[in-house]
Amino acid sequence: MTTWLRCTAPRPEAAYRLICFPHAGGSASSFRGWSEGLPEYEVHAVCYPGRAARLDEPLPTSLPRLAADVAEAVRPLLDRPVAFLGHSMGAVVAFETARLLQARGHGIAHLFASGARAPQLAHPEGSGAADMDDDAIADALTALGGTDAELLADPDFRELILPYVCGDFRMFDAYAHRPGATLTCPVTAIAGDADPLVGAEDAAAWAEVTEGPFTHHTVPGDHFYLTPRPPFRLIEAALSRGLVEAAPSREVAAPGRSSRLVAP
Repeated sequence: MTTWLRCTAPRPEAAYRLICFPHAGGSASSFRGWSEGLPEYEVHAVCYPGRAARLDEPLPTSLPRLAADVAEAVRPLLDRPVAFLGHSMGAVVAFETARLLQARGHGIAHLFASGARAPQLAHPEGSGAADMDDDAIADALTALGGTDAELLADPDFRELILPYVCGDFRMFDAYAHRPGATLTCPVTAIAGDADPLVGAEDAAAWAEVTEGPFTHHTVPGDHFYLTPRPPFRLIEAALSRGLVEAAPSREVAAPGRSSRLVAP
């Protein structure tokens, strides 16, 4: 049986379910510990094909198709309010999934876009992943940091995870935002102040994808700021008290912006 969602701590009494979408090359394990960090919510992590327990399955090659599959998997959970959080490429998958569900009459309660350019800006100059070989893609992810970078540095793990890392990068590189209905739910964009690939304006542009309230938070850290410092308190505040007023974020000079690889 295909398992699209992993929930380590079912909480039937929780007011919200939070569905977490991993970054390119990531897996459900990226959100290990989030159930403990958000004890008032029922946390689910999306399990992309081609890795971890689904290693023998074909890799996803179309981001919209991936979103459609996740939307079908999420539908049984919509008996309670559901919020989405996606990191990097996962934010765009979450957006496309939310847009599909809304079109079918199942709007979500909130979208948290973490470490990601708004979908209409996903490839302002082209990421270049289609023209990069596997080692170049792996080196680009290694330069960004995160737990995947540590695994890629190990020759044994590198051979195991390189196919889905490169597959995700190329899938995201092929993604093209399609104009359509905007979301109606609140959207919160979160980005690290030292993220070399997602500037303040890139994150602030998420305001254009919703008719609902929008908040933009700049937090300390790089592209993988949420690994050492998950934004639990921001999530709790947004879901329990509505959107939290945030001071206007300033544009931060981001080192490494000359890289051709767009944040996945």
